[in-house]
Amino acid sequence: MAGIKVFGHPASTATRRVLIALHEKDLDFELVHVELKDGEHKKEPFLSRNPFGKVPAFEDGDFKLFESRAITQYIAHEYADKGNQLLSPGSKNMAILAMGMEIEAHEFDSVASKLGWEQIFKNFFGLTTDQAVVKEEEVKLGKVLDNYEARLGESKYLASDHFTLVDLHHIPVIQYLLGTPTKKLFEERPHVSAWVADITSRPSSQKILL
Repeated sequence: MAGIKVFGHPASTATRRVLIALHEKDLDFELVHVELKDGEHKKEPFLSRNPFGKVPAFEDGDFKLFESRAITQYIAHEYADKGNQLLSPGSKNMAILAMGMEIEAHEFDSVASKLGWEQIFKNFFGLTTDQAVVKEEEVKLGKVLDNYEARLGESKYLASDHFTLVDLHHIPVIQYLLGTPTKKLFEERPHVSAWVADITSRPSSQKILL
């Protein structure tokens, strides 16, 4: 049966990013489990969906896509009239949105994901946390969050006064980091702390928690 399918793992931050977007849009979908521990993402048939061997992959009828941020943008545009608005109309607003998504991917996530790997996912794979790496990456994350603190002093959310894809893309990694000592970096900054409490308490954010 044609419809929306997400091929991924429910614990994967990239998969969760897509699931949150689907929940924000109140869309029906099927999550097809890809077992990462068994390396299913590195074998066929998954490689036919994403040749780079990373979850998630996405199908909407005959339309196929991979890369979580590309998928969320497709969902936001294709289903603009459904659920919650995740975009900002107007060329200048869309440029700010695009800038925010670039910052999340290259400045925030590159650091936050390392902290998630060291403190959570290494345990999942039976590995040991490297505290020196954690300390180094927390310094980097602190600098990013200082910029966020200033930005959130000017608007309720990172790209606008309403929730957008920019905020959404941060949620899965933040949810994991709130369960680690890195939580303090969010709590120490009042605007960041309020923003984190807001975005992680959204119904869509709660639905993807295991």
